[in-house]
Amino acid sequence: MDIKPAPFIPPAPKPRTKPPSTLEMIRIVYRNPLELWGEPSYNEPWISVTGIGGPLVIANDPGLIRHVLVDNAKNYKMATVRQMILRPILRDGLLTAEGEVWKRSRKAMAPVFTPRHIFGFAKPMLDCSLDFLKRYEEVDSTDISHDMTQLTYDILAETLFSGEIAGTPGGFNAEIDRLFETMGRVDPLDLLRAPEWLPRLTRLRGRKTMAYFRKIVADTVAMRKEKIARDPKAAPEDFLTLLLRAEGPDGLSRDEIEDNIITFIGAGHETTARALGWTIYCLAEAPWERDRVEAEIDAVLAREPDPVKWLDAMPFTRAAFEEALRLYPPAPSINREPIEPETYKGLYIPKRAAVLMMPWTVHRHRKLWDQPDAFMPERFHPGNREKIDRYQYLPFGAGPRVCIGASFAMQEAVIALAVLLSRFRFDTLAETKPWPVQKLTTQPQGGLPMRVTPRR
Repeated sequence: MDIKPAPFIPPAPKPRTKPPSTLEMIRIVYRNPLELWGEPSYNEPWISVTGIGGPLVIANDPGLIRHVLVDNAKNYKMATVRQMILRPILRDGLLTAEGEVWKRSRKAMAPVFTPRHIFGFAKPMLDCSLDFLKRYEEVDSTDISHDMTQLTYDILAETLFSGEIAGTPGGFNAEIDRLFETMGRVDPLDLLRAPEWLPRLTRLRGRKTMAYFRKIVADTVAMRKEKIARDPKAAPEDFLTLLLRAEGPDGLSRDEIEDNIITFIGAGHETTARALGWTIYCLAEAPWERDRVEAEIDAVLAREPDPVKWLDAMPFTRAAFEEALRLYPPAPSINREPIEPETYKGLYIPKRAAVLMMPWTVHRHRKLWDQPDAFMPERFHPGNREKIDRYQYLPFGAGPRVCIGASFAMQEAVIALAVLLSRFRFDTLAETKPWPVQKLTTQPQGGLPMRVTPRR
């Protein structure tokens, strides 16, 4: 009789057994907020306390999460602390815009992310992934974390911008890491809700990087506008062209267009890159799961050349990616703030309270998941996936502000995994000791160095 191996437990901070002091909390939040949360955050439906920045509600209950993000979403705005961190980078991009600005941006981008358009992206996604394989033909080890950042950048540049982004991809990758290291982190003054005019010393180092990104965007827009002016029919019908066509008194301003470009070439590809890296790492540490995924990929690629159909034809591959998204959600916290006070099932939520719905803790909650710290893709196999509450699994958020690119990311991930794992096998090395750190995304500190071996 076959003995089922014990599931792989990937690295993660252990829940704290006692609350930190104020100074310790500030230090932890700046260094790595994932290390802050204690046992109650992984066991209770919600926690209501008064922190150094005022009232704080941590929402883990799926019903409460649905109430905040969907049922009573009109009473909740983006949290002040979150906006202090992200707005200096993204300004009025889709992730940070509110009110009418957000509505205009969402409406302008919606046509790009219809199923018809996303299916049309499958072939470029496949071509980019196949071209990317060339880098592994003459190497025996690589940092998968860095590689996936490059691959998802290539895919995004080709699909949403038709390969017409100014600057060099290599320089972009270095600068995006520097941007999230400097500006995408919580500053102690943010926790204290200090006025925005007070300079955040932790972000001053990021100004040069931010200027670099703004120049890339300005040059990219200028290139496309020049092409449209020469011959309107020559411009590709992509994300960039649609944004520029939405410019006008009743549409998007030039600043809003540039903010959304930064949002997508920055945060848009970074999230998928991190999830792909964690997936390959987890499969390497759970070879019995990798064997199942490789067998599925081999079988599908042998009979189905159309990448549009791979997402539905590869449930085990998709499940491995979804399980990595559960353990290492790219966006580990969702923050809201009530406009007016309210009560939910006896929980009083005061005005201006910081309401945190953290996929990091919700996805590892003891009352919601069996063996929550283990890598177990079978949770998402057909027949099991349907049993998971919509609001206990939030890799793309929920409600009106659900990630507009969720379907794009899922298709991209399965195509990339199918191509990579069909040709090469990735194994961990002695120095592969990643530690999850929350910056703008959940990143592997120390990278993901891995051995690369041709499969055939």
